[in-house]
Amino acid sequence: MALLRRMGGRLLQLVLLLAAASVLSFWLMQLAGSDAVQQQMEATGTVLSQQALDAARAELGLDRPVWVQYLSWLGGVLQGDLGTSYLSGQPVAATFAARLPATLLLAGLALAMTVAVSLPLGILAAVYHGRPVDWLLRAAGFVGGSLPGFFLALLLMDLFAIRLRLFPVIAADTSLKSAFLPALTLAIAMSAKYLRQVRAAVLEQLSQPYLQGAAARGVPFRVTLWASVLRSAAATLVTLLALSAGSLLGGTAIVESIFLWDGVGKLAVDAINMRDYPVIQAYVLWMVLLYALLNLVTDLICRRLDPRIRLGGQTR
Repeated sequence: MALLRRMGGRLLQLVLLLAAASVLSFWLMQLAGSDAVQQQMEATGTVLSQQALDAARAELGLDRPVWVQYLSWLGGVLQGDLGTSYLSGQPVAATFAARLPATLLLAGLALAMTVAVSLPLGILAAVYHGRPVDWLLRAAGFVGGSLPGFFLALLLMDLFAIRLRLFPVIAADTSLKSAFLPALTLAIAMSAKYLRQVRAAVLEQLSQPYLQGAAARGVPFRVTLWASVLRSAAATLVTLLALSAGSLLGGTAIVESIFLWDGVGKLAVDAINMRDYPVIQAYVLWMVLLYALLNLVTDLICRRLDPRIRLGGQTR
């Protein structure tokens, strides 16, 4: 019952959050001082008469009051219609669906690389705390986390694409080979952060008294490390991975733009630049839903991994 009440409360929060985010984003875009018609005119370099501008705005419904535009959009969403893109003239839902496979591939590959690098290296740094290996890994993590994403992307592109010619300079299609360099760019920055987090979480568990008790009973250290230490630190790591998954699935505009990766992040940046309101609103809804669902799933996983969270939730 407690779990059902908690999930019901989360769903209510999600509805309120969606409503607030949609109103805020719609209002902020209106404050930008231009609209899709004017942005298209500036981008193409064409000059239209005032009558032509007014006719184009009327065709898109931009001549109506802001609150009327919002209610019209909201009515369509409640019926399952996310609207039509001002730029492409295509349904927004279909446009998003076409971009999602590229985003899912990039996010999945980047997360897999991050876990494969940061988890073993973070454990190694914690086990050899204060030794040269620890200092070397911490220094590497500091350097990796300090490099700007665009600079790291250009370095990897110059090395692996231009000099070694192992991967394409820009993404030619949605394939593992095209996704490798942008995913590696994202994974290096995330691995630097997670290495420190894994190290701190494992160090905290290594200082607990149960480690001394297990050693006194003759339990091998590697058994205690994998069976107890990592299980106790798993809740923290799952939470961090969920946050990163949300940001990746929402698109990483800089990396996607550099490698011309046709994902959700690039779509959102293009829509913001061109004031494509239906696409922007759909992106806002996607991000809110994504983070809300990831937080809910993470909460359930952490309750399963950590009995203290589960028992605490039952006593409230």
